[in-house]
Amino acid sequence: MRESSNPVMRGVVRDNQTGYQQPGMNQGGYAGFGAGMAGAGAMANQYGQMQQPYPQQQAPAVGRQLTIDDVVTKTAITLVVLTLSAIASYFVVDSNNALAMPLTLVGGLVGFVLVMVASFGRKQDNPAIVLAYAAFEGLFVGAISFVFANWAVSGDTSAGAMIGQAILGTFGVFFGMLIVYKVGAIRVTPRFTRMLLAGLVGVLVLMVGNLVIGLFNGGEGFGLRSGGPLAIIFSLVCIGLAAFSFLLDFDSADRLIRAGAPSKAAWGVALGLTVTLVWLYVEILRLLSYFNSD
Repeated sequence: MRESSNPVMRGVVRDNQTGYQQPGMNQGGYAGFGAGMAGAGAMANQYGQMQQPYPQQQAPAVGRQLTIDDVVTKTAITLVVLTLSAIASYFVVDSNNALAMPLTLVGGLVGFVLVMVASFGRKQDNPAIVLAYAAFEGLFVGAISFVFANWAVSGDTSAGAMIGQAILGTFGVFFGMLIVYKVGAIRVTPRFTRMLLAGLVGVLVLMVGNLVIGLFNGGEGFGLRSGGPLAIIFSLVCIGLAAFSFLLDFDSADRLIRAGAPSKAAWGVALGLTVTLVWLYVEILRLLSYFNSD
């Protein structure tokens, strides 16, 4: 089984030969190894040899295997923590607008660091890291939601309605891509994965470049976040890439279940789905702010 191409999932989905074992296979990878060695010992005794048969190797306890219910439960727990943190962050900023920037920076930076630790440290199945990410990312989501819904739009726009539209749009895209994946309308092939990752890298480079250039020209950068036609197109591209990224998440979860992964691997799937959901939500909210600005 090939390694996952999703950076967050990488390390959760591992090759069967070095990772999760298939049911009925012993530690050496051959189901009949112990029985075969016992038979060889018996034949040796028939010829008068005093050699003892090799002891049968026992498969290590793997524990309960991953199911789709585990994935749904762990993802729901992660999203509940993120949502509660986001609600608290929103109302804290509402009561003290000066906290908008600190909460956005702290939540976003700490969340990013935790994702890097989980991805490169192969700790995606650690519930403490996943839930800590959800809590800090919730601070970011709540603060950035307040900024977009109250400061980046015209005065007659309802903040609640705009955030509600972004939430509905996010989960609409999520369930739409789930249907696309289940019916096989788009297959997750190596070529598809390479193209998607190339697009993600390209968008990341543009974001960083836009940020760096913006430091020298008053924050405009390349105009990717200015609210003009180019910014709208860029947000649509980001939304499209985030939507297709769900296919990688679903494929990773499918292969984990087929590989007989332990149930704790559901935390890694939850982390990958949450990262994609947050990115999609922020891009949809940003796009709505463009259409509702003066």
